[in-house]
Amino acid sequence: MAENVEMDQKVYDELIAAGKSERIARAKAKSAAVRAKKEAAGEQLGPREASTAAPAPAAAATAAAGGGGGGATARPAGGVATAERSLSPGGLTPEERQARVAAALAAKGNGGAKPAAPTRMAGQDHTHRLLAMVPPNGIQQIRAKQEDKVYTWPHLISAEFVALLAMTAFVTLLSTLPAFPLRELANSNITPNPSKAPWYFLGLQELLRYFHPMIAGVTIPGIVGLLGLMAIPYLDKNPSVRPENRKTAFTLMTFFLLGSGMMTLVGSFFRGPGFNWVWPWVDGLFFEL
Repeated sequence: MAENVEMDQKVYDELIAAGKSERIARAKAKSAAVRAKKEAAGEQLGPREASTAAPAPAAAATAAAGGGGGGATARPAGGVATAERSLSPGGLTPEERQARVAAALAAKGNGGAKPAAPTRMAGQDHTHRLLAMVPPNGIQQIRAKQEDKVYTWPHLISAEFVALLAMTAFVTLLSTLPAFPLRELANSNITPNPSKAPWYFLGLQELLRYFHPMIAGVTIPGIVGLLGLMAIPYLDKNPSVRPENRKTAFTLMTFFLLGSGMMTLVGSFFRGPGFNWVWPWVDGLFFEL
C-alpha cells in the first residue's frame, strides 16, 4: 500500500548509504520533506523543527557553491530540489528504489560489503527483517532418563494381573481339594481343647505364655503398634526407597516381621491341648483354619 506522506528521496538514499535502518531513514526523509515544504510556503518552523533541521552534505555544498557565484538561486535550508522533493515511496517501484539504494551504497564504497536486497514477491508491500534466530536446543529441556521408574502400562499392570491370576488359581485349588466341612453349633458348656485364637492373633496369644497379660496384651502392642508407627516419620526422614540407603529401617522391619511370623507359626503348629508344647510329627497337628 502506497504512503500518502511525501519524503525526501535524496536524504533517504544518503541515510541508507550511511548504514541507517530503513525505518529511521524513512522517518528522517519525511521530516526533511515536511520542513522543506513549510520553508517553501514561508511558514515559520517551530523550535523543535528548527533544532533538528540540518542540511544534507551534498545539498550544503551545492548551496555554498551557488552563493559564491552571486547569480545562482540559493536552495532552501533543507537542501532538497523541488523535483526531488516531490518524489515519494508510492511514486517509485520497488525495483527502482532498490536500484537507487544500491547506487548510493556503491558510491559510498560499501556496495560489495553488504548483501543485495531480497527480491519482493507479489503482494509483499514491506520488507521484514530477521531480528534473531533462536536455536531449538536452547529452549528444549533435555533431562536424564530415570532408571528407577517403570511405566504403569504394560509393566506394572501386567505383573499385577499375573499375580491376580496366580492367587485366584491357588485359592480355587485350596477350596476344592481339602475337605472343610461345617462343624456343629457352638456350645458354651463345652470348651474345645486346645482353644486357640484365629491365626492372625496367635502371635499375641503366644506372648501370653511368656509375659503377664498386661504386658503381652496392652504394653507391647501399644508401644510397637501405636507409638512405634507414629514415631516412624520423625525418626526416619530418609526419602530414599533403596535398601542400601536405609539399612537401619529395613533391619528393624525385618526383625519385626520375623518375630511376628515365628510366634504365629509356634502358636499354630507347636501348641496342643492346654496350649502346651507339642511336636506335630509326634502328637499330631492341632491347627484349624
